[in-house]
Amino acid sequence: MLNKPVLVESLIVFIIVLFVHAVVWDRYSWCAVALAVQAFYVQFKWDRLLQLGGAVFQFRTAANSGLLPASMVIPLLGIAMKERCKSAGIVYFERFGIVVASTGMLVALFLSVIAVGITKPVPTNTCILTGVAGSIIIYTMKHSLTVSEVIEVLEVLLIFVYLSMILLYLLPRCFTPGEALLVLGGLSFVLNQLIKRSLNVIEGRGDPIDFFLLVAVVGVVLLGLFFTVLFIFMDSGTWISSMFFHMMTAVLGLGVIMPWLYRLIQRNPLFWLFQFLFQTQTRVYLLVYWTFLAASACGIVFYQNAKRSSESKKHQASTITRKYFHFIVVATYVPGLIYDRQLLYVAAVLCLAVFIILEYIRYFRIKPFGQTLRHLLSLFLDERDSGPLILTHIYLLLGMSLPVWLFPRSCAPKGTLSGAGALVPYSGVLAVGVGDTIASVFGSTMGEIKWPGTKKTFEGTMTAIFAQIIAVALILIFDSSVNLNSSYAWILASVSLVSLLEAYTTQIDNLLLPLYLQIMFM
Repeated sequence: MLNKPVLVESLIVFIIVLFVHAVVWDRYSWCAVALAVQAFYVQFKWDRLLQLGGAVFQFRTAANSGLLPASMVIPLLGIAMKERCKSAGIVYFERFGIVVASTGMLVALFLSVIAVGITKPVPTNTCILTGVAGSIIIYTMKHSLTVSEVIEVLEVLLIFVYLSMILLYLLPRCFTPGEALLVLGGLSFVLNQLIKRSLNVIEGRGDPIDFFLLVAVVGVVLLGLFFTVLFIFMDSGTWISSMFFHMMTAVLGLGVIMPWLYRLIQRNPLFWLFQFLFQTQTRVYLLVYWTFLAASACGIVFYQNAKRSSESKKHQASTITRKYFHFIVVATYVPGLIYDRQLLYVAAVLCLAVFIILEYIRYFRIKPFGQTLRHLLSLFLDERDSGPLILTHIYLLLGMSLPVWLFPRSCAPKGTLSGAGALVPYSGVLAVGVGDTIASVFGSTMGEIKWPGTKKTFEGTMTAIFAQIIAVALILIFDSSVNLNSSYAWILASVSLVSLLEAYTTQIDNLLLPLYLQIMFM
């Protein structure tokens, strides 16, 4: 029996794929369409494996596999980047976009082959489709990539395989197969880029803030792997273990991560960061404003926990209460996008590192704050936090930040793209900060007509589309760098498709929606 919401979700993804390739049809379009068709069939094999408990690892059970929407994100991002950089005449990043697209296709194909391989009895038709899609992709790669680029793609695939075996074993029920593909695929690419750039350092080449992102992400992940292995042999909840955690975090940070960053940017990282953060008066004002918003978010957490203590032990934060944080994040990101995107880029990296380290402290029960964090954050759990880690707040930060981090600055000479591409950095604000928030608030309070097979309402989706159009109008008024060049119909179509995807997807919408909106805008 086919799942109707999954069919509608797949139809929306197919429409997005066709929209993108109606604009940029080339040899990679055949690969993307072939990948989408085979992923559509394979995701039902994954769903069956999850229902029967036949998957190798433990995945999140309250959602479908999400293979199709996840499989198309990285390839479409690469293709969009390739076209943008090609039109700007930046050959290096045009080739980089091709590598990104090829890597995304190969990693998604690998996950499909795994599902087909462990399905019993072997699904003959799906095997044939996967083989045809794989042949098209490999044939295109053979005639498109240089030898060094092929090696780079295979390196990322190898890293993905090892990371998947390690992290999916250590973190049961934290991901669906689609979410694992997105998160671990992206992490594998970041790790490979960091290794590649560390081995080929050229003084004065590369933006320090890009190196800062790569080192920070890889550094905190390696830190987590180190402590996970260590605390297999130690009780992490004791004071001795906690002191060792704090000491080793400082040692690894100052003794490994800082020298690594120094090698890449050729200057003292701490001095560079201090100088960067306080370079202008605007940055100081933004930092003070963001500190106030961070204090407000902490105040909400403490207030809601005090409310729980006074009312009931079983009290959980409502959907509307959780959306307060979405409003705070919008208030954080919009001024940064308007006045200083580089500062926002670096501040988001720092915030991500802090969030992940705080999650380590909560997960390992590191004294003196571990147990307190467990108590405070348990109030905001939902069905998506079914594993040992609480990831929804990290996904929210990623959803808002990825469009800023992935914005192709080198292919935008004036700091912005033309047409709808000018809204690329605002993709997270529109899709998650405005669209998802308004849909959830209005849908849960006033929605009556439900979309077939889901809990989401027609009123919530329509209100979300309307709110995002108003937000685009406000961006045009307050951000003088945005010039849409009459691409309003494309923007309306993009916002509408992503809002429909929000209504039907069971994946982490904070992560998926901004990436699809970014793809459409690019």
